[in-house]
Order: sequence, then structure tokens, then C-alpha cells
Amino acid sequence: MKKTGTLLLLLIVGSAYAADDLMKTAQQLFEPIPTTPPKELKASAELIELGKMLYFDPRLSASWLVSCNTCHNVGLGGVDLEETSVGHGWQKGPRNAPTVLNSVFNLAQFWDGRAPDLKEQAKGPIQASVEMNNTPERMVKTLKSMPLYVEYFKKAFPGQSDPVTFDNGAKAIADFEATLLTPGSRFDKYLNGNAKALNEKETEGLRLFTGKGCSGCHNGINVGGSMYQPFGVVERPGAEILPPDDKGRYAVTKTVSDEYVYKVPTLRNIALTPPYFHSGKVWSLHQAVGIMGSVQLGTTLTDDETDKIVAFLHTLTGEQPKVMHPILPPISATTPGPELGITALGSGKH
Repeated sequence: MKKTGTLLLLLIVGSAYAADDLMKTAQQLFEPIPTTPPKELKASAELIELGKMLYFDPRLSASWLVSCNTCHNVGLGGVDLEETSVGHGWQKGPRNAPTVLNSVFNLAQFWDGRAPDLKEQAKGPIQASVEMNNTPERMVKTLKSMPLYVEYFKKAFPGQSDPVTFDNGAKAIADFEATLLTPGSRFDKYLNGNAKALNEKETEGLRLFTGKGCSGCHNGINVGGSMYQPFGVVERPGAEILPPDDKGRYAVTKTVSDEYVYKVPTLRNIALTPPYFHSGKVWSLHQAVGIMGSVQLGTTLTDDETDKIVAFLHTLTGEQPKVMHPILPPISATTPGPELGITALGSGKH
């Protein structure tokens, strides 16, 4: 009886040490999402409010039908739940829309990282013929035609003689997007020292996530978004999942070694943002985890292992931002009307 009790005590102590080690490992690999944007942004309330209006305003598009929120819906985990986004004239874009939530913490924007920050990213969809199909000049003309927008720009950019510019509009959108954070996930509570925030299955999922090598790419504050990696380190997935004509970062760098290299996506709120991968061809998170195990790590995960990792990934869902839809400035007699034709006004770049 005494021997059995000693053995039980050793098992309990060993388990406690193992749990403590796992938490320490997690705290070294990851960071909780903060409740406020990075301090260096220093955006005023007026600037953020202007950015919110522009984010939700479909009149930034030529058709008056597509806004930033169309493809990055703040009520749907920051995505549009489409394989690839549908834009001007029902045209389909080439890639799945990444989430806007917590995107301020990514090392760059877009799947290929061609925009260094949110401000540069905001300029792309407005000009892309398959998205908003507009031009900087036409967007500025539209905004200047609405007296209330002119007032809002003056408040957001005090001291500027002509604040209604394409660049300022992009900055306002970016500063609003930087507020779209999802703190308070159960995983963040775990990182803050609450071991009971994850149940046994989720804890085992975290252990597998770190032990199998997933955290080699998916780490940091965004559990991803901090590096570029080839899609298919060990073996390339099929052509449907990895379209051969989309060579990823190669289009930006023209470096052969960057063929089929993409920014590692964030896994924050991943349970809310199907379908998965840049092609948007995989709707099941369970299937996506299995694919990553084989093509990136060279390992075949069992169903039980995959279930546990998926259970852990569900703990990455944070508190969703509560954003009240703004009342937008009314048009005037000089506001350019909507252009519904397929004729490309934008650059055609995505």
C-alpha cells in the first residue's frame, strides 16, 4: 500500500513537472494578443473613426458595391468565407482572402508579402480591377465631393492644407484595421499562467503542435505571420491545393528559390476562417492539419493526433471586435456615379 502511494505521488509530481514544462515552452514560443494596437502607431480617435468609415464605405469601389469589409468581414472572423474573393463584375480573385484580424502583427501583408504594412496593403484592392476597380484619382474625387468627408479628413490630419489624399485614406484604413484585435482567447489565458484554461485534449493538442514541429513556423504573437516558407517542404500538395501557375513570393522577388513560397498564415481564430490555404480549396480544419503534417513535416498524423491538434487550434479563437457600422457621409451633385461595367479602371494587379 505504501509502495503504491509513493508511485502515485511520483506520477502526480511528474505530471505536474511535464505540464509546467509545456507551459514554459509555450510561453517561449508564443505571446498573448494585447488589448490595444502597438504603441508606435499612436493613431488619434479621429483618424481611427475616419478609417472605420472608409473601411465600410463601398463607394471607394468603382461600382459602389465592394468595400474593404466585403472581403474582410469583421463579423465573420475578418474573412469572406469564399475560396477566393468575388469582386468587381463578379470576377473571382486568384487567392483566398486572409483575415484582417490581428493582421497588424504580421511581418508583411498579402500571401506573397508584397506590401510591407497595412497602409500599403490598403492601396492594393482599391486599384485592382478584379476587386474594387478604382483609381486613386477617382477615389479622391469621390471623397472630396462629400463635404462631411472633407471635414473628417481635416480633423484626422490637422495642419494639412489638402488632407483628402489617397495616401491619407490608406493610412486611416490601416490605423482602423490595427484596432481589430482578438485578445482573451483561452490559449492566451493559458499563456498568462492559467493551466486550467485548456482541457486535457487541448493540452495534448498543444503538446503535439509543439512536439511535431508545427510551431517551427506557426509561432509568435500571431501563431504565424512572421516568416515565409515553401508550401510543400517535404512534398508538394496536389495541383488543386497548390495551383502550379501561382508561384507565390517568386512574383515579388523573381528569385527561383522563392517559387511556391508564401507567408505563413496566422492561426489566430483559424476555426472561424475556412476555407484554408491560399487556394481556398480545403474547407475542413481536420483535413488542413493532416495535409500540413504530410507536406510540411513529412509525418502522417493519426486521426487521434489530428483531433487533438484541431481541439487546440479552437482555443486560439479570441474575443471578436465589436464594431458598430458607421453612418457614412451623403453624396453630393458632384459625386462620380457608380461604374458597373466590366471595363477595367483599376490597374488589374491583385
